[in-house]
Amino acid sequence: TNIDTSIMDASALQNLTPDQKQAIMQEAQNQANQQIMTSMIENMTAACFDKCAGTSGDRLDNKEQACLASCQDRFLDVRKAVQDALEKRQSAM
Repeated sequence: TNIDTSIMDASALQNLTPDQKQAIMQEAQNQANQQIMTSMIENMTAACFDKCAGTSGDRLDNKEQACLASCQDRFLDVRKAVQDALEKRQSAM
């Protein structure tokens, strides 16, 4: 059942079935997880660029490209670990 949570008030929430309440909670968790992942990607981009880029002018040299790739790999490994932990926590709900 699709429920538009943007127009719900407290009295409407009281009238939902347990399945509908669970669906709303699941959607809220999914949105929170997406925000976490988006923030991680933004942080990765900024941190890796600050760490690796800018020493060779307006283009990335081979060393900078390798640094960026390595930095992104480390961030993506962490992202995967966080995602796995979130999914595990979510499945325990």
